[in-house]
Amino acid sequence: MAPRVFWKGYLKLSLVTCRVALVPAISENERVRFHNINRKTKNRVLNQYVDSVSGKPVDEDDQVKGYERGENDYVLFEDEEIADVGLESTRTIDIETFVPANSIGWIWYDRPHFLTPDDAVSEEAFGVIRDAMDKTGKGGIARLVMYRRERAVLLLPKDKGMVLWTLRYGDEVRDADPYFKLADTSEKPEAKAATMMKSLIGKYTKPWDPEMADDPVQDKLHEIIAAKKKGRKTAKVKKPEQPAESNVINIMDALRNSLAAERKPKKG
Repeated sequence: MAPRVFWKGYLKLSLVTCRVALVPAISENERVRFHNINRKTKNRVLNQYVDSVSGKPVDEDDQVKGYERGENDYVLFEDEEIADVGLESTRTIDIETFVPANSIGWIWYDRPHFLTPDDAVSEEAFGVIRDAMDKTGKGGIARLVMYRRERAVLLLPKDKGMVLWTLRYGDEVRDADPYFKLADTSEKPEAKAATMMKSLIGKYTKPWDPEMADDPVQDKLHEIIAAKKKGRKTAKVKKPEQPAESNVINIMDALRNSLAAERKPKKG
């Protein structure tokens, strides 16, 4: 079943406009989800907003956003006031500028979405923008209201459509230098150690397969759920042993042992 379109609007570049549809490129529908249950009654436990002072439940109609300007002093905002701030980018992806497609570091990428023309009339204009971006190696930067906030987005051509990435906000991305300085070393590794490490990496290299990103925890949870449905007892999962903190050996010995282990025929 094709995923349901969750956003429709317009793609705009100068005076060129076309209707487009947006679908999340990732899904969490298969993830095992748990509810909080009352152990005694087997009923679900529900979350409820309560007044922090009176302790009484607050009706949904009485809940508003508030910005704290002082202790226990808030400026109140209605949902309409917040929505109006990003009104222009609510239904239009207006490409403001272009950048080299490979110039944005991976750390800025947030959530991917598939962008496609929404009707036959829009296919030509959409295709012209996409193909021109592809031939020039450019990505489009725009702004769009998504997930209740206005976000910078990056548009990249992909096959017959585009991938729209929401980008992280500037205050979310940390400067790596203070952290990477801890890993900096002026000493170069021995030539033999470097050669052995390249050989070890070569033995572990395989073509990319989406199954490499499978979640074994989810698979095990599905097995346990199936067993519980049938009333069977589940075996306790054996946790892997943690290496001892004092188990430190010479890097050359570690490389030799690793390569030797890879040369041995594997059982089964």
